[in-house]
Amino acid sequence: MDSLSQLVLGASVAGVCAPPKHRGKAMLLGAALGTLPDLDVLIDYGGDVENFTYHRGFSHSLFVLAPLSVLIWWALRRWWAPVREQSRRWLAAIGLTLLTHPLLDAHTAYGTQLFWPLETSPISWATLFIIDPLYTLPLLIGVAVAAFRRQAGGAALQVGLIVSTLYIGWSWVAQSTVTRHAEEALASMQVQDAELFVTPTPFNTLLWRVVVVDDEHYLEGFDSLLIDEGSIRFSRYALGKNVLEEARDIWAVERLRWFSRGFISARVDTDRLIVSDLRMGQEPVYVFSHVVAARGNPHWKDVPTELLPMSFEDRALAETWDRIWRDDTGNAVPNGN
Repeated sequence: MDSLSQLVLGASVAGVCAPPKHRGKAMLLGAALGTLPDLDVLIDYGGDVENFTYHRGFSHSLFVLAPLSVLIWWALRRWWAPVREQSRRWLAAIGLTLLTHPLLDAHTAYGTQLFWPLETSPISWATLFIIDPLYTLPLLIGVAVAAFRRQAGGAALQVGLIVSTLYIGWSWVAQSTVTRHAEEALASMQVQDAELFVTPTPFNTLLWRVVVVDDEHYLEGFDSLLIDEGSIRFSRYALGKNVLEEARDIWAVERLRWFSRGFISARVDTDRLIVSDLRMGQEPVYVFSHVVAARGNPHWKDVPTELLPMSFEDRALAETWDRIWRDDTGNAVPNGN
């Protein structure tokens, strides 16, 4: 999730767990610890694909953060009297603050390596967009109330955490509903055993994007929970399977395939091989498209990887909002917008 969401989540968790008389200090500590794992963005791993796929790695691993929380707690208990007074509550505050960060990140499409150093593909539950105001706002309000009205602070933080957690629960229900719609639509198209990726469109959990990898092609469709009633229309695009097979010995290609669980496409532009992560963005614009190889004689050869700039258009957000309320044919939601 975005930095603001992680900051207010950390502050909320620490503020609820720590002793009430030290709630202000706990919120500051929680805000700092809530952003700590993302400092790995400052590390240069040597290339754009490397930076992309090693982010949310060791710094987001439960195997790293669990012992780190104990180490931080031990150090604070030794040097800071409040932690010695109620050490268990502070251990809960520190541990839960650190561990909720990667668990929240795992709800986005990017992917989080919760079990690093195990070579399992990153966890990507993809029930939340990376920025979702309806998740963040309850936490932000709770933190603001706790900062300026100390007596109501504990209750405000608790309410914020409950509402934001219920919103996550709703996102799972919504994704499950869209997944069922997608499976029904694919069955009617006689598409079987295809890999699905279901994720919300920007800033909401009402309009969902469905990506289906189907042998030579991938399909893209959208499902609005307000209007579509389960009917998903898919568009078909070339996957670039042949060129991906030709470049299977290129490290960056296989790394991206592993990182995205196979949701990648490839195209050739002026003898450069460009691989796009199909999970983030939508046709024809993807957030992460990398140059990964150059055409050799006769095989593809490794080159320093390069992240291509994304050409974002403001109208895309307006079209997304409009699509929530209108189906593919332009019909509006009954009694709605």
